[in-house]
This record gives sequence, structure tokens and C-alpha cells, in this order.
Amino acid sequence: MTAIIDYDAGNIKSVEKALLKLGEEAIITRDRETILHADRVILPGVGAFGDAMHKLRSYGLEEVIHEVVRKGIPFLGICLGLQLMFERSDESDGVKGLGLLSGEVLRIPDDKGIKVPHIGWNSLKFPNKGRLFQGIPEEVYVYFVHSYYLKAKDEEIVTASTEYGTLIHASVEKDNVFACQFHPEKSSEVGLSILKNFIGIEREER
Repeated sequence: MTAIIDYDAGNIKSVEKALLKLGEEAIITRDRETILHADRVILPGVGAFGDAMHKLRSYGLEEVIHEVVRKGIPFLGICLGLQLMFERSDESDGVKGLGLLSGEVLRIPDDKGIKVPHIGWNSLKFPNKGRLFQGIPEEVYVYFVHSYYLKAKDEEIVTASTEYGTLIHASVEKDNVFACQFHPEKSSEVGLSILKNFIGIEREER
């Protein structure tokens, strides 16, 4: 069973729908025990960094997420969920992120004639081998909707990247922690394959 963390962010139902299409039992919840007893956990989301961190903290979910990671439960952040996993974002100065991974979230530069937010399909490069992309070739296209992008401190955790006015770290992996800036649940068959790979990842015993 996959627990989808409910913190009033957008796009949660579409993640549930994609998992159900794959035959995976999914539950949208903010209940601590349900989350901690799930086989895997997803933090999806569309919205503002500061508001989202406030909601996670007000619902008592920040510590639950850290406990999920400590217990070795496979954990996936999607879009805003990826950004929240890092330390800070240009979008909400002074607001601390979850700090699960080291890096910062920066505004996409709009001085090169590109449109911000970035909405559309971009191809991926795979700088490091990632379990989410097993059986998936480079240069596949996935769907993005964002105005801010990740710059991870440790480039060895970056499993997918793309270019949109700058180099964007589009997916990361470290131990049982995974994240995608793009939306696998909106990325057609490729996205479903990525989610299927995540569903197949076993818990790491700690």
C-alpha cells in the first residue's frame, strides 16, 4: 500500500489515480500511523513552498516524514514535494525546508527569452544511474509545471536532468529517498513506468 501525504496541496488526486491504474492500493492521508505502516510514501504537490511547509508543520507531518526516511520506507517527492525535501527556496525566503537532502531551490532565470513558469514536455538526461529509470531510455519526454528548480549540492544524487534556461536537476535518489521535479502521473506511459519502478522498490531495513 502506498500512502499519499495529504497537506492540502494541489494535484494529489491525479497521483492516486495513476497508482490505481497500476493496480497499486493507494490512500490519501495525514494519519501518522497509516503513513508509518505504508509500504511506501509519496509527497506530491503543486503550490507555494512557504505555504506548504506551514501546512506540513501545522498537521504535524514534518516529523512523520523524517521518521519515514529513518525507517527506510521508500519515499518519493513529486514537483513541489521534491522542492520541500531540500533546505530552502527562493520562493519563500527564510522558510526552512525539510532538509532531507542538501541543496537549494532557485527561480528559473527569465532573462533568456523563455517563459516562466515552465509548462510543457522536456527530455531527460541520466547523469547517474537511478532505480526510477530502470528500463527507460535517455531523451524520453516528461511533463513539467514549475517556476523554481533544484540545484542539488551533491551531483552524485542527481539521476535525471533537463535544460530550460539553465541546467535543472530533474530527479534525485539517495538511499530510500527519491524525488522528481516533473509529474510522472501526467507523463503518459513513461510516467507510469517511473511510478511502477518506484512501487517495486523494497524497504531498506534500518
